[in-house]
Amino acid sequence: MSRHSQEPDSGIESLSSDEKELVTCAVEGKGSSEEQSTGEDSSESSSSSSSSGEDSDVEESDGRRSDEEQEEKESPQHCNETGVKCLPRCEHCGNENDQKEQVNPRRLSGGQYMVKLDAEGTYQCSITGLIFEVTGAVRITYSLLSWSKYASLVEKPWIVGGPLFNVHCDSTPALSSIQFPHSLCLSDHGPGMAFKVLHIKGEGAAIEPSAEYSASHVKWVVSSLSPVGPLIQSQEPVHYHGAVILYKAVDENPSLSFRVYVATNNDSFIKDISRAVKHSNKKFVKIDKPPVCQKLLQKGKRYRLVCEPEAEITPEEIEFVDGSLLKLKSYIEVYLEKPDDFTLSLVELESDAIVWKAKLRASDWIHYDQNKNEQKRSTVTVKRKPAFSILDEEGLCSKKKKTPIADGTETKKLTDQQLMVIAKLFGRQWREIAIECLQMEMKDIEQIQATEKEVNMQKFLLLSKWRDREKSNGTAAALYSSLSDKASYEILQALQGFSSQC
Repeated sequence: MSRHSQEPDSGIESLSSDEKELVTCAVEGKGSSEEQSTGEDSSESSSSSSSSGEDSDVEESDGRRSDEEQEEKESPQHCNETGVKCLPRCEHCGNENDQKEQVNPRRLSGGQYMVKLDAEGTYQCSITGLIFEVTGAVRITYSLLSWSKYASLVEKPWIVGGPLFNVHCDSTPALSSIQFPHSLCLSDHGPGMAFKVLHIKGEGAAIEPSAEYSASHVKWVVSSLSPVGPLIQSQEPVHYHGAVILYKAVDENPSLSFRVYVATNNDSFIKDISRAVKHSNKKFVKIDKPPVCQKLLQKGKRYRLVCEPEAEITPEEIEFVDGSLLKLKSYIEVYLEKPDDFTLSLVELESDAIVWKAKLRASDWIHYDQNKNEQKRSTVTVKRKPAFSILDEEGLCSKKKKTPIADGTETKKLTDQQLMVIAKLFGRQWREIAIECLQMEMKDIEQIQATEKEVNMQKFLLLSKWRDREKSNGTAAALYSSLSDKASYEILQALQGFSSQC
């Protein structure tokens, strides 16, 4: 069995000895608590983030390229006992995780991932589901792209079959094939179905044949490396594995307002949704509910969202289409006058079958001080809960590890020393990350740069401004949550350690 390894750490070499000690103590403190709680040896070392300059593909209003949202936490994923992402078994097509050797990628800046494979073999990325077949030692970097930017290149009768990726390799001849995850159920497909891949080259693209396909993946023999994703052509109705994703508006109103997105289980599509929500004029918090639909979605069929007790739902019905190529993602708005617990169900109109169902409670959306809608009940006291567990972020730990912050425990704001550590770990993209992830204004950055010439101090002052704005929520956990889409591995590791000290 071949082995996966990571490069040695070099990301904190610019720190002073005191700052290195601060990071080391934070990470070691976290490791100690994990070992005590799991009884296992936590020997994973932090790795450096090498900026390759290849950002994930996204779109700004002028059509230019900016950052790609992440999410893994935003992606509808299921984890096995080791924390590895895998699709649930489909009762129709038998789609489940293949028994490939799983590798945990290192997260780089710009939404990229990197794996370093030491020997010949077939390896599956535990986060994206990509499968790489290599003939020797290679280093592969890859990122998730948006289909909507390349919508003009997908011509009928071809439609999107799964996520779009940009892949690079330090030794292309050693990367013999890539298998791309797809979002289709192939249980009843006939000879009229065909898979190919769209290979984007500069301003144009070529539709290339696939080597084979399975219930979960489309295999492509590597010809050259640039953005590639699976396409499908079918003479029969296409059935999708679907997902329902929930966001709650955060405001001062006692009422509740939600966005409900019905999507294909396609990470490119879902990351587009995450970006659209983040760039909205309103502030939203994601509601963590099992997203995967229990019944397949079909293009052209109509669905309605039902709320118990009754709520205002707009629109009342939707016709399902795969919105991967659409820049604007449609959603259903749910509004409740009274902030009570409620149940949402997605129902297929034709059969009245329940496609997806979830029970929502006040504890699902009370996160730190983000939401001022504190639910006051005469008989029940609802405690505030952290918005997330640092240790539950993708790829950083297994489900068995305990969270560093217990319910009801007061978290501490980041200190100046900790902010300076984080500031020195930021790379050249710190301004973009500050605007996109921390909602800072360009005028704030320009004002700081006008008064302070030293770059690390500029980054420190910006982080300090964020901390002051967030007040009691200026914690390591909150900064981790805001930066998790874009920050480098060592920044997240440092914040994870700081949080475990609280």
